[in-house]
Amino acid sequence: MIKNKVSVIIRSKNEEKFIGNCIQSILDNIFKPEIIVIDNNSQDKTLEIVRYFIQDPFLKNNKEKNYTKIKILKIDDYTPGKSLNLGVKECSNQNIMIISAHCELTNFDIKKHLTDLKKYSCIFGNQIPVFYGKKITKRYIWSNFGDKSIENYFSKYEDRYFIHNALCLYKKQILTKNPFDENLQGKEDRYWINKMMKKKTTRFLYDPILEAKHNYTSDGNTWKGIG
Repeated sequence: MIKNKVSVIIRSKNEEKFIGNCIQSILDNIFKPEIIVIDNNSQDKTLEIVRYFIQDPFLKNNKEKNYTKIKILKIDDYTPGKSLNLGVKECSNQNIMIISAHCELTNFDIKKHLTDLKKYSCIFGNQIPVFYGKKITKRYIWSNFGDKSIENYFSKYEDRYFIHNALCLYKKQILTKNPFDENLQGKEDRYWINKMMKKKTTRFLYDPILEAKHNYTSDGNTWKGIG
């Protein structure tokens, strides 16, 4: 496992069913990442579960990979863009991964992805839709996540350039200069990349090697297809 400095942003609201699996999957693939949890007033055990993974700061030489540095930030007047912009400001590292709290990171070639990230504004990864434990056929929005790597991916389904923040890599400096729209109630990622593509220097990558399982949630916008 290669040691690279990566900050991971996770947005959460009542994710007790999935967030432990999400964080564990990150720790299984990235050595000692910094994790920033932006919580939207969870009323369940979400934050209690997150705290199980926080490394004791007094154990500075702890090599146990199942614990790491985690910041928990609470946010009011939530929008996706507002929460992500807050997370970006709190990140200590230049390499940033955004992942959904109900996703599980299943494949991550850290050397390859961070090398590619030097060339692209962002890299988004493959998502495997999982409905109550069952992998389902990729229809509708899921059809955007194919088996081949594509530069500057344009979605025929949505008729626009497409990325997805359930699993996406960025450089902090890119997001600092180009923050997400804080007024949008959904699909801040698509609006962001389409605005960025108006700049002739922007390039982005869909890389299926970067992969996560995306678990069904009744409140998940990806599953509802809204926005």
